[in-house]
Amino acid sequence: MKKKAIIISIKSTKLSKNEIKLISKYKPWGLILFKRNIDSLKQIKSLIKKIRSISKDPNFPIMIDEEGKTVTRLKKIIDHNISQKSFGSYYKSYPKRSIIIYKHYIDYLCNVLKDIGININTVPVLDVLRKKTSKIIGSRSFSFNPLIVKKLGYICVNQYEINKLGTVIKHIPGHGCAASDSHLKMPKVKLKYKDLDKIDFLPFKSNKSKFAMTAHVLYEKIDKYNVATFSKKIISEIIRKKIGFKGILISDDISMKALKYDLRTNMKKALSAGCNLALYCAGNHKETLKLLKEVPFIDKFTAKKTSEFYKFLR
Repeated sequence: MKKKAIIISIKSTKLSKNEIKLISKYKPWGLILFKRNIDSLKQIKSLIKKIRSISKDPNFPIMIDEEGKTVTRLKKIIDHNISQKSFGSYYKSYPKRSIIIYKHYIDYLCNVLKDIGININTVPVLDVLRKKTSKIIGSRSFSFNPLIVKKLGYICVNQYEINKLGTVIKHIPGHGCAASDSHLKMPKVKLKYKDLDKIDFLPFKSNKSKFAMTAHVLYEKIDKYNVATFSKKIISEIIRKKIGFKGILISDDISMKALKYDLRTNMKKALSAGCNLALYCAGNHKETLKLLKEVPFIDKFTAKKTSEFYKFLR
């Protein structure tokens, strides 16, 4: 399987000639959609059909951030103004009833995503709320209680799998402990490993999601020089061994300001640290072309896991 180890994005609601060439010639692993790419149901279905035709891959991974409430890309198609925190609060009061409702909600959303042609949703957010959690996480988290986050995260991934759709648990190993927004600057966390392990890392353990997305967070007591995305120590010792994540590890967006280098360096550092795929969300053609020319092809592990995902989709 010859695919480049990067997930790209596009600029608008239609593919430009340059973007068609990028997909057909350079073979990115997948593509992520944003609000800027979606105008109507008919348009997005047509766009996805064209992307898959150009890629010559009927299972070509097309992702979206469709969490609900504050993070929704399909607002012109569906209105689901409900957050993960709402489900977490309801679960606290009515656990059995809330799980039934949550599963029905996921089934509904999966039907919409499958009809459109999307095969991966970047949910659930498994970050645990804390007193100083950044507003960028806020209602995207299920709860202050790590056990509730873990439980609902497990249900979410399992229900998506029943519906034959992929999920991306995020932001591994945990962004809830950070007071800053990693889109704007590098969040720094001074908590010790023991404190992080029993709260922030807990929801990610034993979760069977096929994909995970890293946190651009600096855990100073574990690796004082590198954010998790760039940290071989965090990826190998914590994400892979302690947490036990066995799927494809995707970096968060390499254009975010938490990362202090240029795009190509950010991409290289993420991949060399142990991320299997780099994510680039800005959709700038010139930068995407530069990245695609330099990014390596996926390794054997990623190829194997991708093949397994394709079989799962059938």
